[in-house]
Amino acid sequence: MSFLGGRTSARIDRSGTLGAVRKHRPDYQIVLYMGLLVLVGLVVLYAISPARVEFLNNNVSSELNQAYFMQKQLLYLAMGLVSFGIASVIPLTFWQKYTNKILVVAIALCALLALLGLFMNSGPIIKTGGAVRWFNLGISSFQPAELLKFGVMLFTAGFLGRRVRDGSISSIKDTLIPLGVVLAVAAFFIIVLQKDMGTGITLFGMVLAMLVAAGVSGRIFGVGLGVVAAAGLVLVMTSPHRIARVLTFLNPADVSDASSYHINQALIALGSGGLFGKGLGHSVQAFGYLPEAINDSIFAILGETFGFVGVIVILIIFYALLKRILRTMDRTVDVTARLMVAGIFGLLATHIVVNIGAMTGVFPLTGVTLPFLSFGGTSLLFTMIGLGVVFYISRYTTHKDLETKTEETSETTLRRRGIGRTRYTGARSRQRAE
Repeated sequence: MSFLGGRTSARIDRSGTLGAVRKHRPDYQIVLYMGLLVLVGLVVLYAISPARVEFLNNNVSSELNQAYFMQKQLLYLAMGLVSFGIASVIPLTFWQKYTNKILVVAIALCALLALLGLFMNSGPIIKTGGAVRWFNLGISSFQPAELLKFGVMLFTAGFLGRRVRDGSISSIKDTLIPLGVVLAVAAFFIIVLQKDMGTGITLFGMVLAMLVAAGVSGRIFGVGLGVVAAAGLVLVMTSPHRIARVLTFLNPADVSDASSYHINQALIALGSGGLFGKGLGHSVQAFGYLPEAINDSIFAILGETFGFVGVIVILIIFYALLKRILRTMDRTVDVTARLMVAGIFGLLATHIVVNIGAMTGVFPLTGVTLPFLSFGGTSLLFTMIGLGVVFYISRYTTHKDLETKTEETSETTLRRRGIGRTRYTGARSRQRAE
């Protein structure tokens, strides 16, 4: 049983001994870096919002006011900050108790969304490009896939934590297959029904990070990675628009499809920013040339606005935030808590890498938000909830990184983060210990 909800935290750590950590001050640098990124996002959105509103009013027959997107983002941010504050004080025993319920509710909402999409084109749902990914809540929208990712993270942390403690973390039957079933169900709703490959990629990136942190053997990890790669290839080959995006990635000079136009406009935005950028309010691509300028393509707008130097500063802030999350993971004794932090790290890192990679032409174009900077509500909400969980866990960390006792005199950081890697496992462990 975990005692992370009380004055001290106790759990059998990876060396097999009972660890206890007194509650202390949380890591406020997490809040600092999150705040800096949110501030940058608000400043950029304020600068390009009038251009986006003008484009929509002229081309979509809408009548939005100039501050429409800024007002919406402030509403989303307020909801996110409240959620962060709540998550930062909720004991982990609460998440452990309601993990299955959260996962079931998320799957049920995804199923309901798909069902409504068969009979409706508007009303309680939002359908765009033949895909149904959001519930229409009037003043806002809700994307159940984000709740599903959070539910999968909680489930995976608890599931792998139990496997670490009973010594079966590297078992295909006990670990890989059950986890694979849950991921297959989640992927079915997200990638197949909602046609959201980008969100599916971040889901698998999150789980892979947790598997690495749990210390699964290289063989098991390779098998899992191979299955994911094969499934991804099948999903791409059976979808014409995904095939088109891959072909565009291989030959971006071909301007015969929308994907080519999108990536070319993104590269133009990045290139036109030069070394120091055009400055706030001087973006050209925001006037309708660059698709999804305030959402998935915001990194290109950042490059156009702040230039190469500004983008590097933003990447440094992201790096600092991810480093603090890893620091929390390295210093957390509780196995399940460490895996939760690893999952949130993997989710954020995958979002950042995939979004920036797509906008720079390193990866095929896919729709993934850039945390804290892209316009949107549900993604921001659950990103802040995730960081709230990390902030809570940072109250129960040791003063130094945990180290695995091994026969070697030294080991790599990645090795130290493999919490499921002990000297011996199973019956063999007990025999040698005796």
